Amino acid sequence: ISAQVVARDLQESKILRAVYGNRQLDEVLTDFWFNHFNVFMDKGADRYLTTEYERDSIRPHVLGKFRELLEATAKSPAMLFYLDNWQSVGPNTPQGLRGGPNAQRRGLNENYGRELLELHTLGVDGGYSQKDVTEVARCFTGWSIDQPQRGGTFRFAPRLHDNGEKIVLGVRIPAGGGIADGEKVLDIVAHHPSTAHFISKKLAQRFVADDPPAALVDRMARTFLKTDGDLRAVMQTMLDSREFWSEGAFRSKMKSPLEMVVSAVRASNGNVDFATALVNQVGQLGEPLYRKQEPTGYSNSSREWMNTAGLMARMNFALQLAGNKVPGVTVEKHENTADTALGSPEFQKR
Repeated sequence: ISAQVVARDLQESKILRAVYGNRQLDEVLTDFWFNHFNVFMDKGADRYLTTEYERDSIRPHVLGKFRELLEATAKSPAMLFYLDNWQSVGPNTPQGLRGGPNAQRRGLNENYGRELLELHTLGVDGGYSQKDVTEVARCFTGWSIDQPQRGGTFRFAPRLHDNGEKIVLGVRIPAGGGIADGEKVLDIVAHHPSTAHFISKKLAQRFVADDPPAALVDRMARTFLKTDGDLRAVMQTMLDSREFWSEGAFRSKMKSPLEMVVSAVRASNGNVDFATALVNQVGQLGEPLYRKQEPTGYSNSSREWMNTAGLMARMNFALQLAGNKVPGVTVEKHENTADTALGSPEFQKR
C-alpha cells in the first residue's frame, strides 16, 4: 500500500469520526492529545506508523491516567522515529552498533528528552535545566524500534543503553537500571507540580479561553495532583466550573479549521459519501491533518486562525457547502444554511 493511500485513509477517517461520532468529547480530546504529543506523518517511517500511533497510543487514554498516556507515547514507534530517539545510544555502545565508516555515526540524541520536558510535561518554564535534558536523554538510550521501516514495534536494546548513574530534576537514578531508567523519568515528570499546571492550562486554553482564568487552572492542577493525573477528573473539574459556563467564555474562542469544517457539516445535517474534499478544505484553511512538522502541534489559541484570508476562505466554504458544491457532501438546503455552517456572524465557538 502506498504511503499516499495510508495518509488519505487516515485523514478521511478523522473527518468521518468527527462528523458522525456520537462521543464528541472523545474525538475532540483525541485531536487535542495528538497535537500535544505531535508527530509528523510525512517523516520516513511515520508515513505508516502514525495510524497505529493515534489508534493505540492516544485514543484509548484520553480520559485515563496521564502517566499511562505518557508512557504509551514514549514507547510508540511513531514518536521514537519522529524525534529520532530510536537512534540514540549510550557512550559505551560497541562501535559496530554506532554506524560504519560510510554511515552517520550514532550517539546521544536529546530531541525526545527536550520535548518530553518542554512540550509534553513540565513546560518551558517548568524548572528544568539543560543538564536535566541531557540526563533524561541518557535515560532513554536504548528505547528503540524493531525494523522501523517495516512498521516494527517498540523494543528496548540493552547494548545501546547508557547504564551509568543519572540525576533528573534532583532525583538520583542509580546505575544499572536498564529500561527502568526511562520509566523512572516518566514517573518523576508525570507527578511533578509543573506538569499538573502545564497540562491544566493547555486544556483550559482549548476549552475555555485563550488566556484561561488562573483560578480555574489552579483548581484543575490540584485535581490532577490529587487524583494521580486522572484526566477524566481534571476535565470534570473544568466542565463543572463557573468559568467554563461564564458569559465571558461564551463564544470567546474561534474554531480551528478542523472544528469549523466538521461542525458546519454536522450543523447542516450533511451526508458525507467521501471526505477527500473536506480533508483538502481543512488543509487549505491552514491545518493540514497530521502534517504539522514542528513538535508543538497545532495551537489551541484562536489567534492562530485569526486573519483576513482565513475568514474569507471560511465564508467561501460555507457558501459552497450550502450550495451543495462540496464534492462528496450533500446537505439539507434551507434559507439560512450558510449562516448555520458558519455558526455565527463572528465565526466563533461555543
